[in-house]
Amino acid sequence: MERLFFFLASISGGFAVVLGAFGAHSLKGRIEPELLTAFETGVRYHMYHAVALLAVARARLSGARLQAAAAWLFLAGMALFSGSLYVLSLTGVRWLGGITPLGGLAFIFGWLCLALAGWKK
Repeated sequence: MERLFFFLASISGGFAVVLGAFGAHSLKGRIEPELLTAFETGVRYHMYHAVALLAVARARLSGARLQAAAAWLFLAGMALFSGSLYVLSLTGVRWLGGITPLGGLAFIFGWLCLALAGWKK
């Protein structure tokens, strides 16, 4: 699992950089400022959780199942939270904003699982 999560974190972090550059250089002036802000928020949380996923991949915690759950929840959060903001920004389809909180919940539960994995003896 460690290698898989390390690989996914690395790819995800690189993808966040590409999307951040795309947003800064290609979207500025082409989409509404409100949508650009949403896109940038997606990139920011994407990168935060790519780095967190790297930490999860390298951690040696007693709660291995909780640690794996945290990793999967971070990945789900990146897809749902950041992904919905990317698509919303690029398409203007507002109902996608309703998916974003599900990604936020995945992030929160991921952090909770990580805390419990670290606490477990």
